[in-house]
Amino acid sequence: MDQAAEAIADPIRRAILRMVRDERLTAGEIAARFPVSRPAVSRHLRVLRESGLVDDDLSGRHRYYSLNPGGLTELHRWLTDLMTPAGWEQRLDALETEVYRARRDNRETA
Repeated sequence: MDQAAEAIADPIRRAILRMVRDERLTAGEIAARFPVSRPAVSRHLRVLRESGLVDDDLSGRHRYYSLNPGGLTELHRWLTDLMTPAGWEQRLDALETEVYRARRDNRETA
């Protein structure tokens, strides 16, 4: 999880992840979309690959990069747990029970 979090901390790497989410791209195609040098993009791709966020496969003379969504699973789970207040499900269930009870009591008294 820490590797993935560190990898997505950089805005260029986040942009690369968005690019390769829907299509496989070569390093050259990715680099052409940034105002930084090709070696800098290659370093970003290496960080993403080593953190498990992108997959690369060699096809002929080209290496294609694509998103590996599984690399974000642990981070996603942690963020979801962090953003979901503890006990909310139980509280909402209890509220639902009270609403139904109040409706029933109102019908009985009417």
